[in-house]
Amino acid sequence: MKTQAAVLWEPGQDWKIEELELDAPKYGEVKVELAASGMCHSDEHVRDGSVPVGMYPYIGGHEGAGVVTEIGPGVTTVEVGDHVALGFIPACGRCPSCATGKSSICDLGANLLAGVQLSDGTARHHVNGQDAGLMCLLGTFSPVTVVNEASCVKLTKDIPLDKAALVGCGVTTGWGSSVYAAGVSAGETVVVLGMGGVGCGAVQGAALAGARHVVLVDPSAFKRDQAKVFGATHAVATIDEALELLQEITWGQLADKVLITVDVADGALIAPAMSLVAKGGVCVQVSVGDLTQTEVSLSLFDLTAMRKTLKGAWFGNANIRFDIPHLLRLYMEGQLKLDEMITTEYTLDQVNEGYAAMRRAENVRGLIRY
Repeated sequence: MKTQAAVLWEPGQDWKIEELELDAPKYGEVKVELAASGMCHSDEHVRDGSVPVGMYPYIGGHEGAGVVTEIGPGVTTVEVGDHVALGFIPACGRCPSCATGKSSICDLGANLLAGVQLSDGTARHHVNGQDAGLMCLLGTFSPVTVVNEASCVKLTKDIPLDKAALVGCGVTTGWGSSVYAAGVSAGETVVVLGMGGVGCGAVQGAALAGARHVVLVDPSAFKRDQAKVFGATHAVATIDEALELLQEITWGQLADKVLITVDVADGALIAPAMSLVAKGGVCVQVSVGDLTQTEVSLSLFDLTAMRKTLKGAWFGNANIRFDIPHLLRLYMEGQLKLDEMITTEYTLDQVNEGYAAMRRAENVRGLIRY
């Protein structure tokens, strides 16, 4: 069949809307007609070249939900007509990581940026006669896509698919980083650095876990105002302001947990972030940045003498098969705010407008509606 897709031809260019020729699904694959796609900052990392990919042209998008319209041979977990959310990292359920409860680092994730299908290493998507790669094996910047069933999470049909699109990456990454990676407990003080879609999820995760204080740090006045909607008790513009505030509200003990969810990871941010962490506290690095960056600023004496922990988290250490339905049930019961996250909706041909707004810090989350 033929449809359209937002395609990147080389790093540094804008997304370009192209005609897409889509093959039928092969073994273990499904075709999904999407209701919507989230607009995550990770696609911006691909566009600006800080995250290299395996092939061009490259179809963006890795947050989506829709209806299964066709299945290939061997598919056992979904049927035609099922509603599904797409997880940005597939989960096979059988590799050592999955078998030990760490499906966010499933072995299939090694193929995330290669762009080709997991089943046989070839493409189902073609643009101008060329094989096209898929962001995170999904390519949700197209109203129809073919993906592996390992990326599909079956949903109950009462869940709005446009909201389900948000939990395939950003929301769950942020929420899980608070709840699982940081292990926020009731009564703790939590700092979240940066509030895009991931930071918004982190704020909500900390609030739902019962944090006493949730301090959002973001230079954008709009983001600081929005943070209060999602459960932040305080919002400041800089780390220096956060340090002063923490000294006051915790009587000098500082933050039990700090989460770094800024738009672009930077090694120079680690030391200032760690300065906000209390003795015995935890700092979780969540953001993605330039893959070539290896230098980090950090006081090793402070790390050792204060028994602090610095750790990384991928997809918030969450499990797509449990946590995507779990968070959507929280949404349906009024405990998780997804409607409020969507600042602006766009059509596919407005994808570059949406990312320009993101760069200007005008959106908590943009959404492409099909």
